[in-house]
Amino acid sequence: MVSTSPTKEVANSDGKWIEEDTSRRAKWWYSTFHSVTAMIGAGVLSLPYAMAYLGWGPGTLVLAISWCMTLNTMWQMIQLHECVPGTRFDRYIDLGRHAFGPKLGPWIVLPQQLIVQVGCDIVYMVTGGKCLKKFMEMACTNCTQLKQSYWILIFGGIHFFLSQLPNFNSVAGVSLAAAVMSLSYSTIAWVGCLARGQIDNVSYAYKKTSSADYMFRVFNALGQISFAFAGHAVALEIQATIPSTPERPSKEPMWKGALGAYFINAICYFPVALIGYWAFGQDVDDNVLMNLKKPAWLIASANLMVVIHVIGSYQVYAMPVFALLERMMVKKMNFSPGIALRLIARSSYHLHYSLESPSLSLGIFLVSLADLDLLPLHIFSPVLCG
Repeated sequence: MVSTSPTKEVANSDGKWIEEDTSRRAKWWYSTFHSVTAMIGAGVLSLPYAMAYLGWGPGTLVLAISWCMTLNTMWQMIQLHECVPGTRFDRYIDLGRHAFGPKLGPWIVLPQQLIVQVGCDIVYMVTGGKCLKKFMEMACTNCTQLKQSYWILIFGGIHFFLSQLPNFNSVAGVSLAAAVMSLSYSTIAWVGCLARGQIDNVSYAYKKTSSADYMFRVFNALGQISFAFAGHAVALEIQATIPSTPERPSKEPMWKGALGAYFINAICYFPVALIGYWAFGQDVDDNVLMNLKKPAWLIASANLMVVIHVIGSYQVYAMPVFALLERMMVKKMNFSPGIALRLIARSSYHLHYSLESPSLSLGIFLVSLADLDLLPLHIFSPVLCG
C-alpha cells in the first residue's frame, strides 16, 4: 500500500522500500484518454458480429446493460482507491491484501488481473500484426506479401523500444494518440456502413446452425461484448498517477475523466454495433471493416489507425505487469531499480509473447480466460473489496 505523500520512494506491501518515479502530476483528462485507450480496442469492430447472434433486442439490451454496469463498477473502483484515510491503493494486489488479508488477497486478485492484462496484450499483438498486414496489402499491391506471423513479430518489435518508457506518465502521448485513433477508426466504420447502406436482401434472422454451435456462438458474442469493456484492469494504476489532497481527493478528477471516457465509449460502441448490423445483418464479418471494400484508401487508413491504437493499448495494459515483474526482481533477485532492470524485465516479456502470439495456441487460451475473467474482475471484485 502506498501513502499519499509525494515521494521518490514507495513502500511496497511487504514494508520494503524501493525507489520509483511516483510523481503524481496527471490531470483528469489523462485518465480519460488512458481509459479510452484501455477500453476501446479493436474489439469494437466485432460488435456488429455479436449483434448477428443476439439479434436487435437482446443485443442492444446486453450492450446497454454492459455499459451501465461497468460504469457503476468503475465508480466503485475509484471510490476504493482511497477508501482508507491516508492510504492509496495504487495496485489491485494492494487492495486485495486490504480486503482479503496479506496471504489470501494476492491469490484472489492477482491471477484475475494478470489473465486480463496478458490476454489483452496477446490480442493486441495478433490484431496489430493482422491490421498491419492488411494495410500493407492495400497500400502496396505490388509488394511481396509476408506471412501474418512475420507482421506480428514486426509489430512486437515496436514495443521493445516503447516498453522502456518508465511509467504511465511517460506513455501519455502514446496513449493520447491511441485514444484519438480509436475514435477515428470507429467513426470510419459506422460512417462507412451508413454511407454504403444496406446490402441486397439483408436479413436479421438468427443464423441457421446446430443448437450446440449456436449456443457456443451466443456465449462467444457475450464474451466479445464483455471483452469490449476491459478498462477496469488498469483503473487503480491510472488513478495512482493523479495527485490527491484532503481537500481534493483523486477520486474527483478520476471520476470526471471516467465519465469522459464512457461518453467516448458510447459514441464509438453503439453506432458501430447498431449501424454495422443494420447494414449487413447476419452476413456481417467478425471485423466490420472487412465488409467495407471501398474506398480502399479509407479502409487502409482505418487499419493503420487500429495499428496505432493497439500500440498504445498494449503499453497501457503492460505497464502494471512491468511494475510487478520489476518489484519481484528487486525483491527476489536483488536487482537494482533502473534502466538495466527495465531492459531485462520488459524485453523478456515482449520476446516471450512476440514468439508465442504467432502460434495463437497460448493466445487463444489466455484470451478465452480473459473473457471469462472480466466478469469477476469488473463486477465481483469491487463488490467484495468494498
